[in-house]
Amino acid sequence: MSSNVTEKLIAAHLASGEMRPGEEIGLRIDEALIQDATGTMVMLELEALALDRVRTEVAVQYVDHNLLQTDERNMADHMFLRSACRRFGIWHSRAGNGVSHPTHMQHFGVPGKTLAGSDSHTCAAGSLGMLAIGVGGLEVAMAMAGEPLFVTMPEVWGVRLTGALPPWVSAKDVILEMLRRHGVRGGVHRIIEYHGPALGTLTAMDRHVIANMGAELGATTTVFPSDERVLEFLRSQGRAGDFTELLPDPGATYDLHDEMDLSSLEPLIARPGSPGNVIPVRQAAGEPVHQVVVGSSANPGLRDFAVVAETLRGRQVHPQVSLDVNPTSRQILTDLTKMGAITALIEAGARIHQTGCLGCIGMGQAPAVGRNSLRTFPRNFPGRSGTRDDSVWLCSPETAAAAALTGAITDPRDLGLDHPRVHLPATVSAGTALLEPPLPVDQAREVELSKAPSIGSLPELDPLPDSLTLPVVLKVGDDVSTDEIMPAGARALPYRSNIAALADFAFTQIDEDYPRRARDAGPHAIVAGRNYGQGSSREHAAIVPRYLGLRVVIAKSFARIHWQNLANFGVLPLEFTDESGYDTIGGELRLEGLRQAIEYGTELTVNGMAVRHRLSPRQRAMVLAGGWIPLFRRSPARSPSS
Repeated sequence: MSSNVTEKLIAAHLASGEMRPGEEIGLRIDEALIQDATGTMVMLELEALALDRVRTEVAVQYVDHNLLQTDERNMADHMFLRSACRRFGIWHSRAGNGVSHPTHMQHFGVPGKTLAGSDSHTCAAGSLGMLAIGVGGLEVAMAMAGEPLFVTMPEVWGVRLTGALPPWVSAKDVILEMLRRHGVRGGVHRIIEYHGPALGTLTAMDRHVIANMGAELGATTTVFPSDERVLEFLRSQGRAGDFTELLPDPGATYDLHDEMDLSSLEPLIARPGSPGNVIPVRQAAGEPVHQVVVGSSANPGLRDFAVVAETLRGRQVHPQVSLDVNPTSRQILTDLTKMGAITALIEAGARIHQTGCLGCIGMGQAPAVGRNSLRTFPRNFPGRSGTRDDSVWLCSPETAAAAALTGAITDPRDLGLDHPRVHLPATVSAGTALLEPPLPVDQAREVELSKAPSIGSLPELDPLPDSLTLPVVLKVGDDVSTDEIMPAGARALPYRSNIAALADFAFTQIDEDYPRRARDAGPHAIVAGRNYGQGSSREHAAIVPRYLGLRVVIAKSFARIHWQNLANFGVLPLEFTDESGYDTIGGELRLEGLRQAIEYGTELTVNGMAVRHRLSPRQRAMVLAGGWIPLFRRSPARSPSS
């Protein structure tokens, strides 16, 4: 049979299950990626699992999110992470080395491999022909311990690309067009595979931009073939030997189909509130802009910064605009400097910041209330920027540069300029990476974990009772993001290793009184609309409400990663059999005979209303035990996947 690239990748790594959409499958994992906002929990989980040494071929801890050291907690976390890397046999990418996704692509990405990452944008590595999936930290910890990664077998959505991008239109506009067409739920339970004659016009870093924001569509991941453009990228990194060609077979088929003529695209922009609120830039033209931020894993390539520098060269940023530039890796910062692009940006009025995520996770660069901020970022969920009443728009580097010059949202085609020619080096700068390799086994076993008093511990999780009477402490609508459930930003992130302290921030973007009501209620429930928990893979959004007493969430539907995270930590995720039940449910929920109902069936009754779960037998055992770690501790001789 003819196979597409996704099917080839899954078949080569299938550890359990059958490749039928909707079935749970287990995948062997070759590489693991961790970042510091989620990494402290991963390392505490590895400690709880009593792991001696990671078993994946490669595991890398990146320090890229929380780089602002406003007190001692941040550096204490970084020291803990380094000690854990040395103890467990993990590569350590130091603060300032770069954002995890492009940096991993530069140094470790290999076509044909699988990658599990505790960051939802891990899917960016699909640009190299990898099967790269963002999941919760506990799942990455289990993969590092040698366990399969379990996912629901998705449908494969083939998107055929034709034509070529016109001037002032770039890869960001491709993924924004996908979001314009399909919205933030369009990719749920799907892997997006791009194919077609236009692929040859897209560099590996262009593909990274598109693959990265597949997470915003809700997709399990995004896959590109490994072809000449991938070889070109690996050769520029001095890693041509890691190349393997991986193409769809002639006549390969897909479960779903879409087609996009790149030559028909125009500059697009996502309005504040959601990456799915996409319109043509021309429809928002004239809106005043006070901040422009360039960087993030959504536009991380050398070209993405260089095109802004060349557009601004010899010109001045508008007086009302703060132009902030966050280079995404130390390598890219070095090459921008050699090209003279940094000088051009500085002379134009830009502020150059350290390499890292920074404003993308709300760590600095918070915009003024009610003032438009244009960003080449992947997300603009309310409050994610660090400003509660923010107004963040998502756009391409070209559109960002146009706004920086004019002080207003501007279609870059209307600047009256020729699209700048960017000449990139054939070989990038080497020897700049701040990467510390794993210690030999005998030395690693002597390392003590560096735990400051600010480093917390995992909460103890009790089994699910057979009957529950739960007050509904919170009822929310559609598309609630993990940033709204558990905020990031400069106020909350320094407490990322202390669940008790983080509890004060839970749901405060939606309801400031939730932490108090949850504590007063004890065991409680939450009711939600569609796509509950979209966005980040941050498992704090499951652990913290669980710590506050959350036992059940009933929703119209769940986002993939958060649904799995809830089960991982013993929260029962239920769905309405009839969505109209959302309108009437509230007050107090009564659940009887829970344990037998979950163990042997998929439907339950709550207050006389039918609800269902989609848990596999493996997940049912986890929820009944109170979570994956309690299940593992209870049967230490047994594999947690058995």
